[in-house]
Amino acid sequence: MSSLPPVSPKVGFVSLGCPKALVDSEQILTQLRAEGYETAKSYDGADLVIVNTCGFIDAAVQESLDAIGEALHENGKVIVTGCLGKKKDSAGDDMILKIHPKVLAVTGPHALAEVMDAVHLHLPKPHEPFIDLVPAHGIKLTPRHYAYLKISEGCNHRCSFCIIPSMRGDLVSRPIADVMLEAENLFKAGVKELLVISQDTSAYGVDIKFRMGFWNGRPVRTHMTELVAALGELAKQYGAWVRLHYVYPYPHVDDVIGLMNGGHVLPYLDVPLQHSHPDVLKRMKRPASGEKNIERIRAWRALCPDITIRSTFIAGFPGETEEEFQHLLDFLQEAQIDRLGCFAYSPVDGATANQLANPVPDEVREERRGRVMELQETISRARLQAKIGKTLRVLIDAVDRNGGTGRSAADAPEIDGVVYVKPPYEPERKLKVGEFVDVTVTAADAHDLWAKVE
Repeated sequence: MSSLPPVSPKVGFVSLGCPKALVDSEQILTQLRAEGYETAKSYDGADLVIVNTCGFIDAAVQESLDAIGEALHENGKVIVTGCLGKKKDSAGDDMILKIHPKVLAVTGPHALAEVMDAVHLHLPKPHEPFIDLVPAHGIKLTPRHYAYLKISEGCNHRCSFCIIPSMRGDLVSRPIADVMLEAENLFKAGVKELLVISQDTSAYGVDIKFRMGFWNGRPVRTHMTELVAALGELAKQYGAWVRLHYVYPYPHVDDVIGLMNGGHVLPYLDVPLQHSHPDVLKRMKRPASGEKNIERIRAWRALCPDITIRSTFIAGFPGETEEEFQHLLDFLQEAQIDRLGCFAYSPVDGATANQLANPVPDEVREERRGRVMELQETISRARLQAKIGKTLRVLIDAVDRNGGTGRSAADAPEIDGVVYVKPPYEPERKLKVGEFVDVTVTAADAHDLWAKVE
């Protein structure tokens, strides 16, 4: 009589934070699957729960602490990883252990080995090499048709409002051959949009002096421009898109803009400018000045007229005067940023900006954030209205009886707008998730577009 197959232990997973943290989660889940662990869909079905935390702003810290508390209450066996794992409280004690002393282990971000060590200690599982298989592209938490590609960890900048370097360390670029292999495996698995992420995409390779690597038998430098060119070639082979995020406006970015006219490296640039006034930028310790940014934006639009520029800004930074804030509004009016997010400045424990003089009152910060978003709504509405009547290529994200919801080259998932697509007139023509369709824009508001299939 044959024995029943062993029951694999199950691990629950809670992933919080930015896309870079999401990639960390995917790497942990991939390793868990490779070693034969299964993923539980609920707390009570899990033998152990891993919570990947965010520790950047106060709201994210509280969300993470709440998630840890919920996992402890519902399951009881919890391993914590992520940025919050590096945070100390005002007394210098580990914040998580002080608030939730029953957690089994705490690690910082990008800590695959440490997380797996903790899993092995509290939930051992012998590896079964003939049973425990994973796909070459690993386990993904995104829909099948798009994925994030993290090209580096950490950051060499020391912006006064940010504590990311203290949590994730200095810049560490991945070998270009590893990045390209992961990209190819993702495209082979059906990914139609690859979103390139890091803390500073423009600085890729700086830490290793742009070391030469090899891809498909030819030399390729570990440099942003050569990486994007290689990814564009690969995307063309698979009929896919490459989208760039977290790009600092260094001069060599101009060379990347020239690659955006071919249809596969999308004419889309996510550039976190944060402010326009030189004095505010100096207090922020940002590596770029406001005046040059206007010149860069003009140059980018000259090189690629269809480019979509996304950025984020901070209103009410310590010491920001009404005159400096008005400078930001004037900049936005002139720059005509396509996609914009604005945050009221929020003090972050450990950030040097907390010691700056003349903090802006909470109500003034919020009022200024509101004024930025009000202006941006007017700008965005006008720029989207100008697309009515134009033909766009759209990647379909969801389908229902009313048609589909997709995104154009101007729309990154979850942070930008969407395109609502009417169903095709031909009854036999059905929209499918993950397919590209050409549509004609019929209507627009300040955020989204409506269109019909060509």
